[in-house]
Amino acid sequence: MAKKPKKGGQGTPATVALENAAVPFTVHAYEHDPAAASYGGEAAEVLGVSAERVFKTLVADVDGALVVGVVPVAGQLDLKALAAAVGGKRAAMADPAAAERSSGYVRGGISPLGQRRPLRTVVDDSALGHATVYVSAGRRGLEVELAPADLVTLTGARTAPIGR
Repeated sequence: MAKKPKKGGQGTPATVALENAAVPFTVHAYEHDPAAASYGGEAAEVLGVSAERVFKTLVADVDGALVVGVVPVAGQLDLKALAAAVGGKRAAMADPAAAERSSGYVRGGISPLGQRRPLRTVVDDSALGHATVYVSAGRRGLEVELAPADLVTLTGARTAPIGR
């Protein structure tokens, strides 16, 4: 059963998208430390979750088009693998301002769900090995836990080995 975000302004486009899709999810809020070296690493540590289950959302430029890569915070995005997964040749990390404009979220809080402009999305296939995974709920200090199959369905993603 879907758990609604707690009162106090925690609703985001990501949680609204999940509610509208009527998929089970849980919102996890924590106090974000602006000095944290890694947003995803901080989330895993504070929430007491294995870093292999917490996924970061990265926006890359593949042959001139923005593409979303969702990979475990414990690793890195393999840009060559991401490009190959969407039939592209060359990939580089997107300009942070372009990623924020396209998604409607701030860096460190970009969610693969509820983006302003939906982009082609690739989720690292390691997500499928977990009952649930965590992704940003659209704000620093706010994560959403859901089944990886629901994440793939709601983002229209394909899965591929894009993490390393």
